[in-house]
Amino acid sequence: MITVHHLNNSRSQRVLWLLEELGLDYEVKRYQRNPQTMLAPPELRAVHPLGRSPVIVEGDMVLAESGAIIETLADRHGAGKLAPPPGSPERVRYLYWLHFAEGTAQPPSLLKLLFDRIKSSSPLLVRPIARAIADRALGSYVLPNIERNLDFMESELGKAEWFAGAQFSAADIQMSFPVEAYRARGGLDQKRPRLMRFLERIHSRPAYRRAVERGGEYALMR
Repeated sequence: MITVHHLNNSRSQRVLWLLEELGLDYEVKRYQRNPQTMLAPPELRAVHPLGRSPVIVEGDMVLAESGAIIETLADRHGAGKLAPPPGSPERVRYLYWLHFAEGTAQPPSLLKLLFDRIKSSSPLLVRPIARAIADRALGSYVLPNIERNLDFMESELGKAEWFAGAQFSAADIQMSFPVEAYRARGGLDQKRPRLMRFLERIHSRPAYRRAVERGGEYALMR
């Protein structure tokens, strides 16, 4: 039995979705973010020293990092269903998108969330200075990188139906979180129809809907 230590509104939703796509039995242990800090509760440190989610436990294996979890579970249990065979050209593209999601797409989205919060929640006396610093960082670095990422992802989806090729794969599950984050706070809209269609298609998958039911309400932080 696989146990998923699941934090609300987090990357661990992807793990639940993958398990549903694979048709595996699993247990969900839920954790709630602190409503003020939005951080994970300290109880997660009993599972993994970093106290973050997702973490899965399967037998003697305790594994963190959503990309590592998704790649491991797809290879261990997928029987080729959600991952191209090792050594194939498709495998290279598949691995690229597995790592692109967190290595390239997600950092500017998180920075935008951080600077937006600095602008809205800084103490009143320093708020004008904080806003000026945040606006400069957003305008010179964060937003241009988001735009480049969005243009690149939109273009790449013009080459094939899914990120890794013609077939839906675990790379699309991994990419779902940054695309959803860009829709929530990164300016993704109908000007990029391929990405919007990608969201429509994944949201309509029965396994995606079952995962949301298992994991609870799923709404990315805005």
